[in-house]
Amino acid sequence: MTTKVKNDIQSLEDALKFYFGYDSFRSNQKEIIENILQGKNTVVIMPTGAGKSLCYQLPTVLLDGMAIVVSPLIALMKNQVDQLKARDIPAEFLNSSLPKKVYRDIVKKVQNGEVKLLYVAPETLVKETFLDIVDGIHISFVAVDEAHCISEWGHDFRPEYRAIRKAVDRIRKDIPIIALTATATPKVQLDIIRNLEIEDATVFRSSFNRPNLFYEVRPKVRAEEQIVRHIKQNPGASGIVYCLSRKKVEEIARLLVNNGIKAVPYHAGLDAATRTKHQDMFLNEDVQVVVATIAFGMGIDKPDVRFVIHYDIPKSIESYYQETGRAGRDSKFSHCILFYDYNDLRKLEKFLKDKPLSEREAAQHLLFEMAIFCESAVCRRKQVIHYFGEEFDEADCNNMCDNCKHPKEKFDATELVKLALKTVQLVDEKFDMKHLIRILLGRATSEKIKLFNHHKLEVFGKGKDYEEHEWKSVYTQLIIYNFLVKDIEDYGILKLSDKGKEFLKNPYKVEL
Repeated sequence: MTTKVKNDIQSLEDALKFYFGYDSFRSNQKEIIENILQGKNTVVIMPTGAGKSLCYQLPTVLLDGMAIVVSPLIALMKNQVDQLKARDIPAEFLNSSLPKKVYRDIVKKVQNGEVKLLYVAPETLVKETFLDIVDGIHISFVAVDEAHCISEWGHDFRPEYRAIRKAVDRIRKDIPIIALTATATPKVQLDIIRNLEIEDATVFRSSFNRPNLFYEVRPKVRAEEQIVRHIKQNPGASGIVYCLSRKKVEEIARLLVNNGIKAVPYHAGLDAATRTKHQDMFLNEDVQVVVATIAFGMGIDKPDVRFVIHYDIPKSIESYYQETGRAGRDSKFSHCILFYDYNDLRKLEKFLKDKPLSEREAAQHLLFEMAIFCESAVCRRKQVIHYFGEEFDEADCNNMCDNCKHPKEKFDATELVKLALKTVQLVDEKFDMKHLIRILLGRATSEKIKLFNHHKLEVFGKGKDYEEHEWKSVYTQLIIYNFLVKDIEDYGILKLSDKGKEFLKNPYKVEL
C-alpha cells in the first residue's frame, strides 16, 4: 500500500478534507499540527473525544519518513490502524499479539518505506531487535500517546514509559517528540516533560469541560437494580458499565442478559479474538451495553455512547474523567453515574500493600482525591475541571451535575475556614490534608503527629466537634475556591494561596 497523494493541496484545511474528510479543525488542532510540522517538541493535553489522534496523524502524511506512535493497548492500536487503512493511509502496528509471519511482513514493509505510521507498545520500542529494525529509517517524529502513563502520579503508571527517551536517543537524538494525553494534572504534566526531556516543548491545553455530560454520584445501595432500571428506561441507548474485577464484569453482564438487555463482557481474561468480537459488536450496535474493566474504550471512536456507569469507584479522578469521557462524543446529552461506597476504597487500599512505597503513597493520594470528589457537595464539574488546573465558575454548570441540580444548604463557615487555614500555617505549609485533619480531630495516636510535636499546637483537637468527612469537604472547597493550593513538586502538600494569607490577616464571612 502507498499513501494516496494529492498534488494541489494548498492548505492544512485542504489536507484535512482530502485525507480525513473533515471540513474544519477543532479547537487547538491546527495550531498543534503547525507546531509539529515545524519539527518542535509538543505536549498536547486534550480531553477524550476532542481529536488528539488527528494531531499526529495528519502531520505524518505531510512529512517525509515514518512516524512512530507509542501506544499502551493492543485494542487501541488495532482500532486506529484499521481506521487509517480505511482512509488509504499506510499504518501498521507491531506487538506480541501478531503471528510471526505477519510480524515479519510488517517489518519488511517498514524497511521498504511503505509505512507512514507505525504503532508500537512501549515494551516493543525499547527492545534492541526493534531498534535494529528502524535503524537507518528516517523517523519524522515519535508520538507518545497516553503520555500520563510516564508518571507515578498518573492514573495508569507504566514503568516501561520511563525508558522511551533512551530508546528515542538510540534511534536519533534530535527526533521531535509529541506527548499526548487526555488527563494530566499540573504535576503529571511536569513529570511528562521532565521524563521525556522536552523542557522546550510547546504545551497545548484544551478545556476539560464537557458541558453535555451529566455527572451524578449515588450511594451504592441495590446498585444492580438501579443499573437495570436505568438501561430499561433508555431503550436502545448505547452504554458502558465499568467494574474493577473480571468476576463482577461477568456477573453484571449475565444480569443484564437475564433481564433482556443485549450485553457482552470485556476484560483481560477473555482471549483476544473474543475481546475484538465483543468490541466490534458494540461499535456495530449488535449489542446495547458493554460491561468492562478499565481496559475497554481507549481510542474507541463511538460518538453516541449515551451513558457510562461505574459500578465500582475508579482509582483516580483521571480514570473517572477519561472513562466518563467516552460518553457523548457527539455533544448530545449523556449520563455519567458513579456508585459510591467508602468500603470500596478500603478494598482498593488493601491491594496496594505489595507495591513500592512511593507508588503506594501516590495511589493512596489519588484514591483520597476520589473519595473527596464523591463525598463533596461542591459542583462536580468544578471539582473535575479544577483538578486539572483549569478555573471554572460553577454557575456555568447549568445544573448538569447532581450537586448543582439539587444544591445543599450553605452555612456560615467563617470560623471553620480560619481554623483550617491556621492549621496549614502552623505546620509551615509542609503537610497534606490527611495530616491536617488528624491535627484538628486531635488524633494523638498518629506517629507523625508525635514526631513533629503537632499534638502541642494550639489548634490540636479544636475541630473534634466535626466529622472527618466534614473537614475533607471544608478543605476541598478551600482548594477549589483558591484559599489553598497544592504543591506541584511535592504532590498533596497544601499551601496557603495569596487569597488564603490575606484572609488570615483580614477575615471576612465565607459560606460553604
